[in-house]
Parts: sequence; C-alpha cells; structure tokens
Amino acid sequence: MIKFEKNITLMLIAGAIIAVLSGCQKEEGPAERAGKAMDKAVDNAGQQIEKAGEQIQDAAKDAKK
Repeated sequence: MIKFEKNITLMLIAGAIIAVLSGCQKEEGPAERAGKAMDKAVDNAGQQIEKAGEQIQDAAKDAKK
C-alpha cells in the first residue's frame, strides 16, 4: 500500500511540474519582433529579385527572336 501511495505522489508531482512548465511561455520581445520583421523583408526582397530575374530572362528571349 505504501508503494502505491508513493507512485500516486510521484505522479501528482510530475503532473504539477509539467503543468507549470507548459504555462511558462515567454512573451515575444522587441528583438524577436525585429528579427521576424527582417526575415519577412528579406523574403519579400528575394521574391522581388526572382521576379525581376524572370522578367529579364523573358526580355532576353524576346530580343533574340
């Protein structure tokens, strides 16, 4: 019976630890927000460069004709 009580106690402690740790999410700070904004800007710039490259290739193909 004592072993059963120990197991229950350990389960409750483990459950409490898991509940506490899962509730501790850090809020996004200014550096993280700035990093995400920079990532988005770089992605957008890359897409625009790729689009411009495609347009240049199309123009070069048309000029050869």
